[in-house]
Amino acid sequence: MKIRFTKMHGLGNDFVVLDAINQNFVPTSAQARFLADRHFGIGCDQILVVERADTPGVDFRYRIFNADGGEVEQCGNGARCFVRFVHEQGLTDKREIRVETKCGLITPRLEADGQVTVDMGAPRFLPAEIPFDSPTDTVVQPLDVNGERLDISVVSMGNPHAVQVVADVDAAPVARLGPLIESHPRFPRRVNAGFMQIVDRHSIRLRVYERGAGETLACGTGACAAVVAGIRRGLLDSPVRVTTRGGDLSIAWGGTAGNASSPVMMTGPATTVFSAEIELPNNLT
Repeated sequence: MKIRFTKMHGLGNDFVVLDAINQNFVPTSAQARFLADRHFGIGCDQILVVERADTPGVDFRYRIFNADGGEVEQCGNGARCFVRFVHEQGLTDKREIRVETKCGLITPRLEADGQVTVDMGAPRFLPAEIPFDSPTDTVVQPLDVNGERLDISVVSMGNPHAVQVVADVDAAPVARLGPLIESHPRFPRRVNAGFMQIVDRHSIRLRVYERGAGETLACGTGACAAVVAGIRRGLLDSPVRVTTRGGDLSIAWGGTAGNASSPVMMTGPATTVFSAEIELPNNLT
């Protein structure tokens, strides 16, 4: 089977984007793993699938598959690439679109300067909504990782995040602790592990070990979750510049520890790399 795709990235967090409106194809888990493979396939952190919306008044449906083949709820860098893709491919002439995801609606907007702003919706903190095994929704929670106590803030941006503050993000044990946090039994659907260094009240540095993908050069929902966690802990003030290994995002949130209903607004770039076709092996099901 031959399929058409576009390779894109948001700050180095890279994607294979599939138009499932003009071609009848949604990858199986095995096909997603093949596409994401950097040696035998195309190579990416996630596969993004563009579909027709099921809901009146909504422009598109957005599905995300991680490199391990699992379908997940949300991807912030992917959302920015999504709106650029549908605009460049002539699927819409709207600069702002309404998109349904596995976790609800998002509203990405293509700005005049080429940047993309996404209304990521309001963060969630109740353990059952994340999900996280905890009797309380306190801002800072202890997490035992092989006998080592970590202080984390747990946030859902449609997908689960565990954010910790570190003194030096370059020296943070992301490779060691990331997989252990991701698969910790208190997170029944696994979790994205964020390592946040506070630079000043409007600036942080961030690394994220993503569920199902490993450490990526940038994580949009991780940036949102880190800023929300920092504001709730009294460490940050909106807006916040988030510096990742792939570049900078701007995150704004009007909420507080006591008023969390405000949406998180994320602004950053989205880049198209190339479009092509690939032949899928017949033995993938």
